Amino acid sequence: MDTTDLTGNELLRLLATLANPHRLRVVAALAEERNYVSQLARQLGISRALLQVHLRKLEAAGLVSAAIEVSEDGKAMKFYEVAPFVLQLTPKTIKVAAHTLGADDEVDAEVPS
Repeated sequence: MDTTDLTGNELLRLLATLANPHRLRVVAALAEERNYVSQLARQLGISRALLQVHLRKLEAAGLVSAAIEVSEDGKAMKFYEVAPFVLQLTPKTIKVAAHTLGADDEVDAEVPS
């Protein structure tokens, strides 16, 4: 993911996605190794349902990707891994992004929790 060309609204969505402590921990864990939901949930100490909510948001933001694989015993398992990205946040980046922001109410409505 190239974050240098993000609009203001896209930058806000990306930063809001990363601002959640659970999602930050998920990205950190997946930066170590790709993993499947059950094992990752145990590793992070959160429920699979909560983890899947955060994984969907991270995937929608382009920060993680998923692939379904069949294990040796025939079970389909969805593995997640971090998508390559570099976020360079500088005053210039913010200045450029700020010029492309929509109306305040549009931005607030689009930022995920």
